[in-house]
Amino acid sequence: MAVSISAMFLVPVWPLDFSRGDAQGRRMAEDETGEVPKLPPDSRLESLDERLDRLQQAEAKRTEKPKPDASYQAGQLVLSNLIGAPAGGFIIGFVLDKWLGTQPWLLLIMLFLGFLGGFMNVMRISKSSTGSGPDGRK
Repeated sequence: MAVSISAMFLVPVWPLDFSRGDAQGRRMAEDETGEVPKLPPDSRLESLDERLDRLQQAEAKRTEKPKPDASYQAGQLVLSNLIGAPAGGFIIGFVLDKWLGTQPWLLLIMLFLGFLGGFMNVMRISKSSTGSGPDGRK
């Protein structure tokens, strides 16, 4: 009996042909000429579309995120450079001092290089800033 049950599942079912349509052979959304029928416009559907568009626009306005100010972004970038570059120099110098046994010289050198790199980045940011003043000029 086990053989007949397993043989039942070995019946080939491919290739399936879905091009014939439904059980009566009709294809959906086609009439006898083979063209898609044109439905008359329904005023209820048009009204629903208009209301849906208005609600989607209102929702987009309600959930719109404010665009950050360019000067605020520049300030954040300057702050991150003034903190991150010396901190990175400190960590690298500390690890190299522990590894090479040259305490505190590499820490001091790398900390100085971190401050130098941070200030150089701040100068680069201030030169390339595209912010405008209150009167509209740079």
